[in-house]
Amino acid sequence: MNALISTLVGFMLVVMSARPVIAPPAAIKVLTTRAIATVLNEAGAEFEQITGHKLNVTTDIAIRMVRRIQAGESFDVLVASPEQIDTLIEEGKIIAETRTNLARSGIGVEVRAGALKPDISSVEALKRALLDAKSVAYLKEGQSGIYLAALIERLGLTEALKSKVVRPDSDTVSELVAKGEVELGLVVITQILTTHGVELVGPLPPELQSYIVFTAGVSTNSRAPAAAKS
Repeated sequence: MNALISTLVGFMLVVMSARPVIAPPAAIKVLTTRAIATVLNEAGAEFEQITGHKLNVTTDIAIRMVRRIQAGESFDVLVASPEQIDTLIEEGKIIAETRTNLARSGIGVEVRAGALKPDISSVEALKRALLDAKSVAYLKEGQSGIYLAALIERLGLTEALKSKVVRPDSDTVSELVAKGEVELGLVVITQILTTHGVELVGPLPPELQSYIVFTAGVSTNSRAPAAAKS
């Protein structure tokens, strides 16, 4: 898994550095999900050094960022789901030819760094781990949150977990786990591997797994479109 995230960061840096700087240094306002923001924490500094541009990164759940854009908020680059990017293209808010799939990540389980890792290698083992945990967190909204709510319902655990499930409005599942406020977090693996203070227990069992795609696009009203594209 660490090799995968290293490959992703390396790929992003190669793409960034391969493009010539065709615009003077600019501040690029990036609205992105936390899963990609944590990758930018690794790749962003080198991008800024290579290009001279400055990244101004704001993190939130994708649907909330889409709502903000639809309400008139300015931005240069958005990272959200493919469907959300397509909607904004149709609405004339994102340049169609800039639509780029950045990453595809499965969902995993995380614990605080150094904590005991439960067995989640099978469907039954995952169910036991969720039932035995003192607290469990996954997103209230967002691609993974919607999927996980339906999955827990399908597993027949909704009522059993009701009293100990935490579903934050903002994309802070990993932060809650890192602080020890939640025992188990369920979120995209990309985020787990790039967040300090948490450790990956493992991916969801194959028969339960769902893959989340993160797609980027440049605003039609970007004040620095060349910098945003780079």
